[in-house]
Amino acid sequence: MLSARSLRKASVPPSLLSDPSPGCLQPTRLAVHVNGDGGSCSAYFASGGRVYKIEISMEEEILSRGKQSLLIPINAQVMSSSVVDRCPHRSEIQSIVLAEGEGDSCLILGTVDSYGHLIVSHLDTGADDIDRASYSVPPRDSGIGEGSWAGLCFSPTQQSTVAVARELCKSIDIYDQDIHLRSLRTLWYPSSVTFFQCFPQGSDSSSMLAITEGSQLSIWDLRMHNNGGCVQRVSGPVGGTLYSVCSSASGLIAVGGTDRAVTIYDPRKWSALSRWVGCSKYEITGLSFSSVDQSFIYVQGVDYEITCGHWSKSERAFSFRGDSNWLGFSKCADTDVVAGWCESGSIFVADVRQDLLSAIGV
Repeated sequence: MLSARSLRKASVPPSLLSDPSPGCLQPTRLAVHVNGDGGSCSAYFASGGRVYKIEISMEEEILSRGKQSLLIPINAQVMSSSVVDRCPHRSEIQSIVLAEGEGDSCLILGTVDSYGHLIVSHLDTGADDIDRASYSVPPRDSGIGEGSWAGLCFSPTQQSTVAVARELCKSIDIYDQDIHLRSLRTLWYPSSVTFFQCFPQGSDSSSMLAITEGSQLSIWDLRMHNNGGCVQRVSGPVGGTLYSVCSSASGLIAVGGTDRAVTIYDPRKWSALSRWVGCSKYEITGLSFSSVDQSFIYVQGVDYEITCGHWSKSERAFSFRGDSNWLGFSKCADTDVVAGWCESGSIFVADVRQDLLSAIGV
């Protein structure tokens, strides 16, 4: 059983950013990272063509609850704020992703704008000059046409491998650093993309991609060329749209969208293991499995609520709300620190741990 240890609310200084750009429906413009000592976390968020960073204190452990397991936030101190240099996008940034680099103080920051321009930077969190090196990859079509949502994801085993999704172009471009490897053509407009491990016993997780496009979940194997690399299609809600996909370390895949339900798939059989109906009031645009207990999942609705629950039992553990609609949603890769960025400029950070009593069977 999971329980929240704290919920903090930090306000972005108006001197840093006073009026964030609206972005698209997908809340992919926020990434959060817990610093080494655990006493603070860094939130990276994008507005317009720039990336910003604030450091939030996480020292106090105070938690208040309201009705229906709703968490009440406490005000948190913003320890520092800055603009992340060397991300010179000319159009609005649509997605931002953090990955662990080599060494304890190295992070890899990836950003992509509405025309598919990709910039990857290596950040040194333990030095004043936080940028070690960076490289830029222009879009394959030189940015011709209309801008739209774009997303990216790093391979968990080969961090030089990056997948960039472009909605209106109906394309997924695969890069090894700045070298283009291949392009995947989707049938519908892609709305989310992630690498996943199909068989935990030995499948290469750098070659398998899960993509939500329209009402379908499509699975792609980068090692195959038949059918363009697409190896499986799973139909979702009839007449609906899937907006989010995520995967667990054990290989399970979760999708959600306009039907306000989370569906869990087993990639070994491509059948639905479970379906949590009505877990969100509105459309689901963000999902993430818990790193502490993979039987729990975090669900972000298009309004201002984030819910954590047991997906197989369809039980809600807790939830928290922002003070306005979400612009960003993120969870740390290796720990359950979940963050949401509101259009008001507030960032809510929940620190979640396993309930010790339930862990020992009391």
